[in-house]
Amino acid sequence: MLVMCLTVFGLLFFLLACGVWVGFALFMVGFAGLTLFGSLPAGYNMASSVWATVGKWEYVALPMFILMGEILYRSGISEKLFKALVPWLYRLPGGLLLMNIISCTLFAAVSGSSAATTATVGRITLAELDKLGYDRKIAMGSLAGAGTLGFLIPPSLIMIVYAIMAEVSIGKMFMAGILPGLLLASVYASYIIYRGIRNPEIAPRLQESYSWAERFSSIKDLVPTFLLIVLVLGSIYAGVATPTEAAALGVFGATLFAFINRQMNGKILFTCLKSAVKTNCMIMLIVMGAGFLSRVMGFLGIPAALTRAILDLHLSPYLLMLLLGGVYILLGCLLDGFSIVLMTLPIALPMVTAAGFDPIWFGIYLILMVEVSQITPPVGFNLFVIQGLTDEPVTRIARYSLPFFFLMLLTTVILTVFPEIALFLPHLMSQ
Repeated sequence: MLVMCLTVFGLLFFLLACGVWVGFALFMVGFAGLTLFGSLPAGYNMASSVWATVGKWEYVALPMFILMGEILYRSGISEKLFKALVPWLYRLPGGLLLMNIISCTLFAAVSGSSAATTATVGRITLAELDKLGYDRKIAMGSLAGAGTLGFLIPPSLIMIVYAIMAEVSIGKMFMAGILPGLLLASVYASYIIYRGIRNPEIAPRLQESYSWAERFSSIKDLVPTFLLIVLVLGSIYAGVATPTEAAALGVFGATLFAFINRQMNGKILFTCLKSAVKTNCMIMLIVMGAGFLSRVMGFLGIPAALTRAILDLHLSPYLLMLLLGGVYILLGCLLDGFSIVLMTLPIALPMVTAAGFDPIWFGIYLILMVEVSQITPPVGFNLFVIQGLTDEPVTRIARYSLPFFFLMLLTTVILTVFPEIALFLPHLMSQ
C-alpha cells in the first residue's frame, strides 16, 4: 500500500510540477494507477466515470452562475457600488479602504467567483483610492483578502462542486456560508478600522461633505445589487426555485441590469458567453479528472487506508483539523481552489466525518482553506488578478496581503471552535 500511495501521489506532483494541466494530470495518474495496481480495464472505467460525473443535473448551475458573473463584470455594478458607499464610509476610521470589504461582500453575493469579485471591484476602487492618496499597500492587501469572499458567500461555484461531491444539499451549503462570510468580512473591516485609528495617514480625509439627504439618495444605486441577491438566494431559500433554476434567474436579472445600464450589446454578450464557456470547460475538465481519480483510488483502497492510518494516530479532532489545515496551506501554494477540493475530498471527508465533524461544516472549513490559497504565492489567483490591475510584482502583492492571510486563519480557528456559526442557518432550514 505504501508503494502504491507513493507512486500515485509522486506521479501526480511530478506531472503538476512539469506544468501539465491539472485535469489531464488527474486523468493520467488515474489511468496509470489502475493499469499498474488494479485488475479492471482503465479505459472503460475512465469513460464510465466521466459519464457518471458530468451526468449530474446539479452541475448545470455552474455555467449559469459563471455566465451571470461574466455579465455582472461588464455591467457597471462596481461603479454604482462605489458611488453608493462613498457618502457612508468617508468619515469612518480607515475611510474608503472599507470600500474594498463592503463592495466585495455585496458583489460576492451575486457573482459566485473569487476572481470576478476581485477584478470587478478592484478595477474601480484601486484607481480611486490611489488618486485620493490612500495607502497603496493596505488598499491592495484588503482587495486581495476581501476578493476571496466570492468563494465563501453564496452563491459560490466551489460550494456547488463541494455539495455535489460530498452529497449534501446545495441549499444548505449556501445557508452555511452566510454567517461565516459575514464574520470574515467583519474581521477584515475591524482590522482596517483599527489600522485607521492607529495610523490615520493611511486614509486621507475627503474634502467633500455629504448631507443625510445625499446619503439616503445614494442607496438607490444599491437597489439592483440587492434585487439580484433576493432573486437568486431568496428564490432558493423560499423553496420557489432549485439552485439551477435560481442561477438561470440570476442570468436573466444580470442581463436586464446590464441593458438598463446600457452595458450590453451583441459583442459584449458574445464575449461573456465565450469567457463563460472557457471557465466552465476548465472547471469541468478538473471535475471529470478528479472523478476518475477518485474512483481509481476507491478501487485501490487508498482513501480507506489513509483514513485508518490517520485515525490510528488517535489525534484529537482539533489536532486533526490543524494537520489538515497545514496540508491545505501547502497545497494552496501549488494548486488552484477547485483542484484542491476535488483532489483531497475523497480522502479528507471520511477522516473528518469519522472524527465527528459535520460534512456541511467541513465544506465551509475547506472553502476557507481554499480562500487562503487564493493569496498564497506562487499560484494565488487573486494575486495575479491584482497584478493585472496594478502591474505590481506578485511577491509584493503577497506581502501586502499577509495580514489578511492571518485574519483568514483566525476566522478558521473561530469557526472550528464554534461550529454553530456555520451550522445554525442550515439547522434552522431543516426545521
